[in-house]
Amino acid sequence: MTQPDDSSRPLVDQSVLDRLRAELDDDEGYCTVFVANFIEYLPHRIAKLRLALTTGDLDGAIDAVLSLKTSSQMVGAERLAGLAMDLEVAIRDESRQADAAVSLPHLAAAFLKPINQCSRQTLHRLQAQRSSGANR
Repeated sequence: MTQPDDSSRPLVDQSVLDRLRAELDDDEGYCTVFVANFIEYLPHRIAKLRLALTTGDLDGAIDAVLSLKTSSQMVGAERLAGLAMDLEVAIRDESRQADAAVSLPHLAAAFLKPINQCSRQTLHRLQAQRSSGANR
């Protein structure tokens, strides 16, 4: 099991949001609502992931990590998505080799702190971009 470190990825890739805005013809502010929904639900996604990992719930952990990864990718939260991808790989690898009730809490110990830190940084960045009008 490796320690997660995804600092080489950008915290938020603005080009992803720009592309989303262009695809949605954002005259109605759909992109802004989409980002606001991500910001609102991120703590719930993290809590669901924490619960699944710490209780050894393999199906719940896979569901939670996929939700975190996908939603992060969709708003350009590249570093958080990368951590979720690393955790997903670790969950799948560990679940083949060991009892989930034992391996998932170990993964929680290794991954939750960096994921929590990155999620806070991501939220701050997205909120700052939103309040400064960087989301256009």
